[in-house]
Amino acid sequence: MTIPAELSRQAIKKLRPQLDAQVITPADAGYDATRTVYPGGIDHRPAVVIRPDRAEQVAQVVLLARETGIPLSVRCGGHSTAGHGVCDGGIMLDLAKMRALDIDLSTRTAWVEAGMSTGEYTTATAAHGLATGFGDTATVGIGGLTLGGGVGYLVRKHGLTIDNLMAAEIVTADGQVRQVDAHNHPDLFWAIRGGGGNFGVATRFKFRLHPVQSIVGGMLILPATAEVIQSFVAEAEAAPEELSAIANIMPAPPMPFLPEDQHGRLVVMATMCYAGPPEAGERVLAPFRALATPLVDMLETMPYSGIFPPEDEDFHPLAASHTMFVDTIGHAEAETILDFLRTSTAMMSAAQLRVLGGAMARVSPDATAFPHRESRIMVNLAAIYETADEAGPHEAWIRRFANAMRQRDHGAYVNLLGDEGEDRVRAAYPGRTWDRLRVIKAKYDPTNLFRLNQNIPPAADG
Repeated sequence: MTIPAELSRQAIKKLRPQLDAQVITPADAGYDATRTVYPGGIDHRPAVVIRPDRAEQVAQVVLLARETGIPLSVRCGGHSTAGHGVCDGGIMLDLAKMRALDIDLSTRTAWVEAGMSTGEYTTATAAHGLATGFGDTATVGIGGLTLGGGVGYLVRKHGLTIDNLMAAEIVTADGQVRQVDAHNHPDLFWAIRGGGGNFGVATRFKFRLHPVQSIVGGMLILPATAEVIQSFVAEAEAAPEELSAIANIMPAPPMPFLPEDQHGRLVVMATMCYAGPPEAGERVLAPFRALATPLVDMLETMPYSGIFPPEDEDFHPLAASHTMFVDTIGHAEAETILDFLRTSTAMMSAAQLRVLGGAMARVSPDATAFPHRESRIMVNLAAIYETADEAGPHEAWIRRFANAMRQRDHGAYVNLLGDEGEDRVRAAYPGRTWDRLRVIKAKYDPTNLFRLNQNIPPAADG
């Protein structure tokens, strides 16, 4: 729905005296910086950006959007691949000011507001030797990552982020601030554990914390051959659950610590995280080091927060990408990866492999709205390019690559989906999960107010 700009201005003018939240319009300094999101090529211009600092203000904004029909987008960290956190001509609800964190050491739990980044949370809890597993990027907002599931460095040891979610505060489409958990609105609590932002604005989360005094991990770079790739995956599958690893097969970037004659050659750039005793970690990591003579070995004992490297705030990549699951990476699949990467004309291309299983797989597929518990390996393909007019060839290359890698598991991880259409959203929520989510959507958001997301439409019969 397109809302006339004048209607948006009038509605916002009416709300502004009642709302003591920060309000940023196109005429205000900082507007462009506020509407900028992580992915490049997204140039949406909201009519207004509202930054609340409590749930009651969020409720006011939700009611305004409901009463006027003005599009409403919700931003936490701005990492949505599809740019869903910012809208054109509507209200951008930015949770950046909602970052309070309350750690209860006696119960090893934490209440945190949805606008805090995963890196900020991880650093704060690490001071107490505790952690909740999130993703692999420190600047991602807790809200969006949690609602989609949360696959990160502790996924095999402690499960998905949602497996450690004990309760949440959420503003639903009727403007109600609801406390949800296994006993209060259990249907809604089920849906927000994997169902994304379809059911309201999550403003606070209660997480379980785990003792993680230190990890053994960091970066390990190996030459990329089919044998190394196949063996790396096999070792990751055989490793104890304390180890989670991410292997990026890609041309070696010109890093100062990497030998110059390796720049541009295909490598396995792996990030390893062993969440257990250092001595055991060294033994578990030894087989990976033995796969080939490492080009770079930065594996060491460090705080868990050390696994999240600093990020360039000015990096806003243009990329074609595809997320999928596969059952196996054997020699043939490894050769396919290398063949495709050799033919890429992108500025940078990569195939990322993550072995799953462990604690994540011990949860029933219907226990939450994340149904991919039995998926074995996540594969993420990407081609980063320089200008928008280059998109076509790289997107075609990604489609061919994905088709060549496809196996029995046709699922998709919702947090890594771009603007790819309903079929791909259905792949994230296959079978009965989709039907159940649509019924819950009809109950809590029958008009699909929260539609700027990987959208689940309400069931027609309610």
